[in-house]
Amino acid sequence: MQSEKDAAPNTNSTRGFNVVDNIKTALENSCPGIVSCADILALAAEASVSSQGGPSWTVLLGRRDSLTANQAGANSSIPSPFESLTNITAKFTAVGLNTNDLVALSGAHTFGRAQCRLFSSRLYNFSGTGNPDPTLNSSYLTTLQQICPQSGSGFNVANLDPTTPDSFDNNYFVNLQNNRGLLQSDQELFSTSGAPTISIVNTFSSNQTAFFQSFAQSMINMGNISPLTGSNGEIRSDCKKVNGS
Repeated sequence: MQSEKDAAPNTNSTRGFNVVDNIKTALENSCPGIVSCADILALAAEASVSSQGGPSWTVLLGRRDSLTANQAGANSSIPSPFESLTNITAKFTAVGLNTNDLVALSGAHTFGRAQCRLFSSRLYNFSGTGNPDPTLNSSYLTTLQQICPQSGSGFNVANLDPTTPDSFDNNYFVNLQNNRGLLQSDQELFSTSGAPTISIVNTFSSNQTAFFQSFAQSMINMGNISPLTGSNGEIRSDCKKVNGS
């Protein structure tokens, strides 16, 4: 059984499956076979954002769960921290999301962590140059090199937002303006010459309300990417597996 959990972007990285399982257990005890795992994820995302000071939005419901897993799709379609802005933009466009969605949803990196292996190439030998990424603030570089020594395991973690690591706010965008984006895919939103993302970063940095409004709408947009509804798919009783497996 090939699992999306074991796809390269997710394995030994994505956390919180136990939270989803606990929610699912409570729901199945109260109203079995009604609420899908897909809807649980959408609702939990809204709750986690709003509970940490971010915006609230009305989550559209009625998604059903897939009868298959698509590990190959997860490997190829999830944006990588090492990809160019051009490639990442294309991945968003392919599912009907635009540049504003890309910048707004990247702002979810206002909380959370990333493992050293996902950005250590920026610290020591960026793109084979033998030098750090020139778009990395020098004092921030020193801090990150202490967290991620060159001979380390790669599994230490750093905050995606070093300013307010556990709050949902617009500091992620202020950080980008100060060359303090953690991932290559973060910093290139601001540091790619001539990119249409730069003006959006500047807007969100100076206007948190504009960011919150865009983020809420972009989460709704993302939640509307070809959902299974009606009689398609199923309501899983256990989010880890297809019913009857």
